[in-house]
Amino acid sequence: MIRVLVSPMNMEEAIESIKGGADIIDVKNPREGSLGANFPWVIKSIADVVKKHGKEISATTGDLDYKPGTASLAALGAAVAGADYIKVGLYGVKDKDEAYEMIYNVVRAVKDYDSNKKIVAAAYADYSRILAVSPMDLPEAGRKAEVDGIMIDTAIKDGTTLFDHLDINTIAQFVEKAHENGMFCALAGNLSWNHIEMLKELKPDIIGVRTMVCESGRNSKIRSELVNKLVKAIQ
Repeated sequence: MIRVLVSPMNMEEAIESIKGGADIIDVKNPREGSLGANFPWVIKSIADVVKKHGKEISATTGDLDYKPGTASLAALGAAVAGADYIKVGLYGVKDKDEAYEMIYNVVRAVKDYDSNKKIVAAAYADYSRILAVSPMDLPEAGRKAEVDGIMIDTAIKDGTTLFDHLDINTIAQFVEKAHENGMFCALAGNLSWNHIEMLKELKPDIIGVRTMVCESGRNSKIRSELVNKLVKAIQ
């Protein structure tokens, strides 16, 4: 079963996401980038509500440069604030060796605090536009670092999608290699209703969305009825 992760911008949207049946509520700060980090108190306040409804919460640590210490501290902060999943964006990471160092240190920092927390390393479908590590280097780096999951998103939110930057065969290989190496896999990146059948075929563990469950574009409000429509369509 594919689980649905929704990224609200505030508490009101978080409630709408819960009402719609989202499996995971994602807390980030779009003003600071694709995987921009939000404040610890915001994560905590949303986590308190989300967990009362039996849902899980994820939080992002930012679109980070190659700074393993900064990444480790940010990830620990997200974990302490209540995130079940901590997503680390490898924005300024250039190759798989740097990716391994980033992921390894984040995993150590968070797992020393709470071994039940899950770390997700995120690469970008449009990696060539930002001169970052390829998503196809993540399965190996992630396995070595013993990360829980790996994902693909898009770095530049200009209306292009995951499927505009990577062909379906490449994405299928990413999903397959994640599973072969014992990690779960998440796909995001301006996914739309036109992608539902392809996503079902690819069978990632999680899909991450915002725009497609908003009433009229990424910067409008999330609607519970659209979240529910997505949950039913993908399952």
